[in-house]
Amino acid sequence: MTAQRPTAPGTTGSGSRLRKAGAAPPRDRTLLAALMEAMEVGLCALASDGTVTHWNREAERLLGWSAEEAVGRPGLAGWAVREADAVAVAALLEDAAAEGRRRVQEFALLTRDGRRVLVRAQVSAVRDIPAADGHPEGHTERGGLYFAFSEARSQVDLERSLGLSEALFEEAPLAVVLVDADLRPAAVGASAARTLGVERSALLGHPLGEVLRDGVEELESALQQVLGTGEPLGGVKLWGTLRGDDERRRRCWRSEFVRLGSPLGDEPVPLGVAWLFEDVTQREQAEQEGTVLRFRATQLRRAGLAAAECEDPMEGAVGYLDFVLAGFADHAYLDLAVDGDSGGLVRAAASPVGTAGQDPGPEPSGIPVCYSELHPALRALERGGSVCVTGGGDTAWAVDRRWPAATVHGLCTALRSRGRTVGVLTFLRGPGRRRFDRADLAYAEDIAARVAAAVDLSGRCPD
Repeated sequence: MTAQRPTAPGTTGSGSRLRKAGAAPPRDRTLLAALMEAMEVGLCALASDGTVTHWNREAERLLGWSAEEAVGRPGLAGWAVREADAVAVAALLEDAAAEGRRRVQEFALLTRDGRRVLVRAQVSAVRDIPAADGHPEGHTERGGLYFAFSEARSQVDLERSLGLSEALFEEAPLAVVLVDADLRPAAVGASAARTLGVERSALLGHPLGEVLRDGVEELESALQQVLGTGEPLGGVKLWGTLRGDDERRRRCWRSEFVRLGSPLGDEPVPLGVAWLFEDVTQREQAEQEGTVLRFRATQLRRAGLAAAECEDPMEGAVGYLDFVLAGFADHAYLDLAVDGDSGGLVRAAASPVGTAGQDPGPEPSGIPVCYSELHPALRALERGGSVCVTGGGDTAWAVDRRWPAATVHGLCTALRSRGRTVGVLTFLRGPGRRRFDRADLAYAEDIAARVAAAVDLSGRCPD
């Protein structure tokens, strides 16, 4: 195409005639052609009489017809559209263009080798179409339409991907958080916001530590590993607590991590990490409780078998402490009543036996233990039941109760046999363990019933 020399203002050159006739100047036509060739969708333009005026490179790639073969043809029938479909396709295009706005339509086109391809096209009417190369200078087609098209299958794949993303963020029960490369959330799904107890917009761009009190280090470590290696992580169970939980309730999230990369760059560019997770706290707690119950039942069975082999029932009673202490408490004391329910207590056994650097408390000596009047063991003896206490890590609190200095939680339960309280069984936990709960209380009372029966059988019960 030969560029026209621009004319001075007020003159009437050929470039001026093109602009008056409605055609684009040569430079604009060159830019327009470059833009059409660079499009990632096929483009076909038809004049008002149906003549093909534009056919870009992507249209050639999709259908196999070159621009030289397409431009100038009187319509699409017989080559780009089957004769049987030509009338329907032409009517569809004209109706869409007549509405004066863009319309998306689906119809079948023919490839150069005779295959039918279902395309999804955006149809729009145009007022003026500049003439294609080879037409007389200044010639302009009035009216017409164009449609940009691509394979419907590719469009469906794209729409499915977008629909999947929308469903994950809005409707899916699986929680999704997209985290930037700087480990700050960039998008938060509705389910994730509910699980984390925050508004979706409140977490965007903020550190994860603002919503997580505990467990944020493990989460950030997993994110950094996926960002660095590119390998996904699956089946990760993260435990943590939310800042909004007053009781610091621990939660468990079963998590999957996938690195996001841009497909448009020459080198894979990490865009962040998708964190997909679900709250499995109840399931994990149930599994843990089941495991604990099975272990405790096994320990009780082993203790019962060992006690059955002891000639001295008192030896069997003491043996229970050694078996049940594992995984349950740090210390256990067996104190026997001196003068019935209202009397004092004498230390009969302690487990484990004190070693260097430990303070196990009073050893068995036959001398009454000097407990204060409000000591939990004496309260349990008086009530004939169980008493749980927590000291919060205060050393003086533990020492005043004649317990090891590191004691934080205590559980005292009465030994009952044949309608009498024959002693008290005490379990102690240090700072690395949680406080005694209802399940622990039930287990301690089960142990106490077995120990009380052995103590009663030994004849060392008060009259």
